[in-house]
Amino acid sequence: MSLQIWILLAVVLTFGLYIGIAIWARVSTTKGFYVAGQGVPPFFNGMATAGDWMSAASFISMSGLIAFLGFDGAMYLLGWTGGYVLLAVLLAPYLRKFGRFTVPAFIGDRYYSSTARVVAALCAVAVSFTYVAGQMRGAGIVFSRFLEIPIGWGVVVGMAMVAFYAVLGGMKGITYTQVAQYAILITAFIIPAVGISLELTGSPVPQVAFPQVAAQLDLIIEDLGFGAYTSPFTNLSQLDVILITMALMCGTAGLPHVIIRFYTTRTVRGARWTGVFALFFIALLYTTAPAVAVFAKFNLVETVVGEPYEERPEWFRTWEDTGLLEFRDKNADGIIDFAPGAMRDPASDNELFVDPDIIVLANPEIANLPDWVIAIVVAGGLAAALSTASGLLLVIASSLSHDIFKTYIRPKASEREELLVARGAMLGAVALAGILGVYPPAFVGEVVAFAFGLAAASFFPAIVLGIFDPRTTREGAITGMLAGITFTAFYIITVAPGIGIGWDPWFFGISPQGIGTVGMLLSFVLTVVVSRLTPPPPPEIQGLVERIRYPRGSGAAIDH
Repeated sequence: MSLQIWILLAVVLTFGLYIGIAIWARVSTTKGFYVAGQGVPPFFNGMATAGDWMSAASFISMSGLIAFLGFDGAMYLLGWTGGYVLLAVLLAPYLRKFGRFTVPAFIGDRYYSSTARVVAALCAVAVSFTYVAGQMRGAGIVFSRFLEIPIGWGVVVGMAMVAFYAVLGGMKGITYTQVAQYAILITAFIIPAVGISLELTGSPVPQVAFPQVAAQLDLIIEDLGFGAYTSPFTNLSQLDVILITMALMCGTAGLPHVIIRFYTTRTVRGARWTGVFALFFIALLYTTAPAVAVFAKFNLVETVVGEPYEERPEWFRTWEDTGLLEFRDKNADGIIDFAPGAMRDPASDNELFVDPDIIVLANPEIANLPDWVIAIVVAGGLAAALSTASGLLLVIASSLSHDIFKTYIRPKASEREELLVARGAMLGAVALAGILGVYPPAFVGEVVAFAFGLAAASFFPAIVLGIFDPRTTREGAITGMLAGITFTAFYIITVAPGIGIGWDPWFFGISPQGIGTVGMLLSFVLTVVVSRLTPPPPPEIQGLVERIRYPRGSGAAIDH
């Protein structure tokens, strides 16, 4: 069979599976829609959490960023895995014991304030929309290259699929779809990694082959004028690497779409086991990603660099058609030159532009793996993008319907009315997410990093202090959330390339991906200071904070 037939078969079969699960898991209650009836076993919830967590940024973009950033790219691995451990150990069990459906609901009750709940809901919507833009972009790239349709139409197909199973099944449909999507994406990530590892070193274990290939790559790229691939801080400053790592780590622990997964089990013990299983499933991909990155960079350099452009391989020609791979012959010698510097900088000798988002997708083609492997990778990329997008869209829908409509606009709304609003909000969110996917502000991984920075600056301080500091007040929490997200968002908008103003980094040269750490520290300081300058929380709230940290108990700390 041709590659196109293999890809169509993979897409049809996997999408058919998702549709079947959605029909089986359809719900008619708000509890089923928001938290899957709290009846998901920890093992499957761990798989779903891993599928939700490993987005298009993890599957598609992370290895590409590591391939081009080298050692410095390890900040994505450290930040995202470290953040997940922080969330699973430090926050999730306590939030689960508190018993609310959403993070804004926790913040509203913990800080005894409707205003705090609205601010948290708006922060959740802002973070989730920023994050989902990267997922739709990832789906569009996959469709554009392999089904040979424009990226915009690829986004539309992805939107339609997410809308169907998320709107019909809510959290229950999303959860069991994500179980299937995790199985597909991890298979799609591991199989080509093993094949390329065998091809390059004879070892079937990518983690074992990684050091050998990395050492060879060091020699090659140093000859081309780059710093050694394994040398630290050759692409980013040490300060930037530390701040980005912290923003990713603390942003992870503050992401509403991940936190809400811990509400879908029946007990606090189940929430803890969800964290254990999810960490294992996540580790399968994250320990393989550095090897995939170095394999891709090695094969790319060996295959095309220094070769005549007219003799470029077929995969190069097809990716050129997407606009994500480009060659400009600056010295008119017909040879593909790869050198330090931006391709579009006239002073640079670099003639090759490679969008980091294509590395994992193009890897099997570059390595001449069979067509069926390429088809599996396509299905895996789509699974990664759609699994996270659905979780994010549920957060948006629940924030608008449960935290705003039900609580303030129409408190006496029936369950049917609330469910209708939730589904309508999700459809609207899908449409806006599609627009963001067609016109993304940056690479998938960079867009996601912005979302993590916003989450770190807004949610993380309010959640941590809400659990561990009984003296934190509503005034402090509201001030901290607003100041943190406003400062971080303003910096990203003014500094990040392709988003808006395009200023040079004006706060100690910190990149927009790392500014979330500064926003988080600002939020912590303001929250603590304002809390000490305002009257303490009521005694019942302080007692509640003490009770939710007790190690025993599986029920909610407060009634719904």
